[in-house]
Amino acid sequence: MSPKKLHIKTFGCQMNAYDSERMAEALESQGYALTHDAAEADLVILNTCHIREKAVEKVYSELGRVRLAKEDRKSRGLDTLIAVAGCVAQAEGSEIMARAPAVDIVVGPQSYHRLAHLVEEAAATGKGLVATEFPAEEKFAHLPDRPKGKSRASAFVTVQEGCDKFCTFCVVPYTRGAEFSRAPAEIIAEVERLATMGVREITLLGQNVNAYHGPHPDESSWPLARLLRSLAEIPAIERLRYTTSHPLDMDEELIALFGNEPKLMPYLHLPFQAGSDRILAAMNRKHTAAQYEALIGKVRQARPDIALSTDIIVGFPGETDADFEETLALAARVRFAQAFSFKYSPRPGTPAASLEGQVPEAAKRERLYALQSLLDGDRHAFDRATVGRSLEVLFEGRGRKPGQIAGRSPYLQAVHVEGPDELIGQIADVDILAASPNSLTGVIKSGFEWRGPVQAAV
Repeated sequence: MSPKKLHIKTFGCQMNAYDSERMAEALESQGYALTHDAAEADLVILNTCHIREKAVEKVYSELGRVRLAKEDRKSRGLDTLIAVAGCVAQAEGSEIMARAPAVDIVVGPQSYHRLAHLVEEAAATGKGLVATEFPAEEKFAHLPDRPKGKSRASAFVTVQEGCDKFCTFCVVPYTRGAEFSRAPAEIIAEVERLATMGVREITLLGQNVNAYHGPHPDESSWPLARLLRSLAEIPAIERLRYTTSHPLDMDEELIALFGNEPKLMPYLHLPFQAGSDRILAAMNRKHTAAQYEALIGKVRQARPDIALSTDIIVGFPGETDADFEETLALAARVRFAQAFSFKYSPRPGTPAASLEGQVPEAAKRERLYALQSLLDGDRHAFDRATVGRSLEVLFEGRGRKPGQIAGRSPYLQAVHVEGPDELIGQIADVDILAASPNSLTGVIKSGFEWRGPVQAAV
């Protein structure tokens, strides 16, 4: 019999991308094969994000399209199961089935290790199932080992989930739960297995990844810096990254690691959200703008060439023109290599949603435009500053044009060069020739010695 077909569409963050991959791996072991076409899938999973209002509505729009595909298959005598996973599933639960009756399974981010069982039960009984429990430790304990044979250059590994910060605009504590850290031994084993599959770069993921404190039998817990040092000892792993961080958890040891661990890439995503202390207090961020800037100064002292990235919200309730000018001024002083900026959107159940002083949409739009103009200029300036330099690039796949391959610089910039597919999975020195709006172009440095293709272990 041919395998059943599985289609997964992922919304939102890198952790959702990791979760989708693990769901696919678990279901592949149960006889499913991935397909890019939802219309031919026996099982469709929408792995959802609840951070912003538009993201939620996109999910329901997608469910409308998937429902039509399900009805078409049913008319041809074929069954289709629809599952909604992720943070929208956690936040809305059975409400999803009430609003979209075609949905068969609703599974939260801490319960997707049960997905294979839920699929089997839904197919057998025809009943809608909801699983939105919170025990993160059970999920990681029951996930299967990542399968061998999938050679690739880079991979995500979740090491921490949930958040205890309770920023007033954020749904994460309600959809992902309290902070939970995986055991170091479990993470090291997963990374070692990925290394045998040809992975050369690991990005550690967490909603608040630098709050990581993994339980260890010989010590009370490992902080993130200790985990990174241990992963750096795995010979085949040549690059390490982590995201997303909170300013309150950037300790001295972690900052110093940027200067003394060559495998830790010079890139840090550290959201500050607003430049006004008054707005930061209303957001419950628990830091001031000055404290954030002082922290940036320490990071740059440890690694002067570091590429800094951030998240910024405009139009938070009560934000005045003067408050917004403070945000602009802070961004101008720091000069980010990359930034993600958003208009505030109220999320149901969060404290900020009921605050007075909601900012008109027109003002939010105007402020976002001004901020993004500044941020885009700084990003382009950072990229242009790499022209004429030689950067190490990890090649991850084919480029935009025939004969091109593409990869990432240490600063997470996309880089395109002419080269053979055999270089995918390798790191090479690249002379950067030009910077376009979204990527760099270069040539492989003369004298580069190709080591041969990276083989996945068997």
